[in-house]
Amino acid sequence: MKQKLGTLRRVSPRQVWSSEAQDFTPWLAENLPQLSEVIGMDLELLQTEASVGDFSLDILAKDLSTSRTVVIENQFGQTDHDHLGKILTYASGVGAAVLVWIAEEVREEHRQALEWINERTDEETSIFALELQVLQIEDSPPAFNLKPVVAPNKWQKATRTASRGAVSSRGQAYLEYFDQLLHDLREKHRFTKAKVAFPQNWYSFTSGIRGVSYGTSFAQGDRIRAEVYIDCQDRAVNKQVFDTLYSQREELERRFGAPLSWERLDERRASRIAVYRPGSIEADASTLSDIRTWAIGQLIKFREVFGPILRKELGQIPGA
Repeated sequence: MKQKLGTLRRVSPRQVWSSEAQDFTPWLAENLPQLSEVIGMDLELLQTEASVGDFSLDILAKDLSTSRTVVIENQFGQTDHDHLGKILTYASGVGAAVLVWIAEEVREEHRQALEWINERTDEETSIFALELQVLQIEDSPPAFNLKPVVAPNKWQKATRTASRGAVSSRGQAYLEYFDQLLHDLREKHRFTKAKVAFPQNWYSFTSGIRGVSYGTSFAQGDRIRAEVYIDCQDRAVNKQVFDTLYSQREELERRFGAPLSWERLDERRASRIAVYRPGSIEADASTLSDIRTWAIGQLIKFREVFGPILRKELGQIPGA
């Protein structure tokens, strides 16, 4: 017996979102994990309709893995010169390293222009052009899809950077260490959407809670750190969140299974809760593998122990 198949068709986004500015942009801001999945980053929302001179940027975000600023410009219909100029203006105005342009159709001349820019910028600058698709089978609910049309080429950029000698041997060691760590967290534990490592000594990951991230780094004093990092962009809020968690210290450490370092960091805006072990990026391959396994285990425990209580407590703290 032959099975009947439905017909897949593409419908106008306006059937779902009447207005790009009033409907689609707010929706996307609330659903950044879907965009994160497509571009391979852990995005955290900073602001919608952010002022840049006399203009307003649709979405201003941050790539938690690298702390790079991300600008996102949306439009219904075909890409046009006006929006190309806007996204470049916004990027320069806020010092962004990641540009994401979303439209129903990316015109060929704009695809070529963005690929030309991607080929001529450093490895930290990334430009994406995505086609917004709304798909439907017969009378089914519409489905949202973002189709990449332009994306940076990691291998080409890494090759160019290495050929210029821009990455030191220590930076290369960091890159190789975190490349494997990201792969394991993404593929084995679904902990991150990040796909591209950079020659830096730290990485942060979204907690799903704005202003709070999980992270791991090679800290001073030949130590490896895993942490919960609290930075809601407001010092008073950060300290209140920290103090709320600290009041439950005994229970949290019991559930974590080890003592934690409670670092209020009164001289700084942010606060952290961390765990440490000895280690250095200069260690041999076997030791670095052990360090990576340890770091992954601590990050997963932080998520399991702190995730539920953070969601509960931050909802009760004004401004968080």
